[in-house]
Amino acid sequence: MKEESLHHLFSFNRRSMPPKGFVTVRVGLEEEEKERFVVPVEHFRHPLFMEMLEEAEKEFGFEQKGAIVIPCRVDRFNQVEAIIDREFAGAAGERHHHGSHHHVPHFAGCFRA
Repeated sequence: MKEESLHHLFSFNRRSMPPKGFVTVRVGLEEEEKERFVVPVEHFRHPLFMEMLEEAEKEFGFEQKGAIVIPCRVDRFNQVEAIIDREFAGAAGERHHHGSHHHVPHFAGCFRA
């Protein structure tokens, strides 16, 4: 099953615990209804995801109860997740075949606008 499908599948099933290696996050700006997503834990170490977590910490503080809330438009969160999915897929292929370093692109602001 593709990760995108997994994100979508679990985003609608509120009673399910995320599978091992995944974490539930809630995404949306203050004025929007938050949507649930299940994200691979490995995404948390990616620079783009770390930027989103830093913004969440600024807005909500370090200690949140329940799912992590990310103050980001859902469409932009999906764009960031797609970039991260491609980065990890590409990096895995490069390490396997060439061992080269994978460049992380700069993603202009997820958080407002």
